[in-house]
Amino acid sequence: MKYLLLYYGGGMPEGAAAQARVLKQWETWFGKVGPNMVDGGNPMSGAVNKIRADGSIAKGPIGKRATGYSIIEAPSLDKATKVAKGCPILRSGGDIAVYETFNAM
Repeated sequence: MKYLLLYYGGGMPEGAAAQARVLKQWETWFGKVGPNMVDGGNPMSGAVNKIRADGSIAKGPIGKRATGYSIIEAPSLDKATKVAKGCPILRSGGDIAVYETFNAM
């Protein structure tokens, strides 16, 4: 199964050396996840629109603004959650929601 890891909060520290350390943490985590990392994802820019059921469009997120994502493969939601617990965003005060995706066949 594939799982979407949706990141909230977190961020990069000030200074080149501190940023390099954080990038190394992400690289190390990606290496641990290995081939189960389907898509390492990207941070989100913050530009977001929402579309309501009535078709109206407005600026801003629905609820808390997501700051990034990754997609992994795991045998269960519990295993995916365990993998997500190693994500460096947690060290910078961020949170992660782990969503199981539906595989249509």
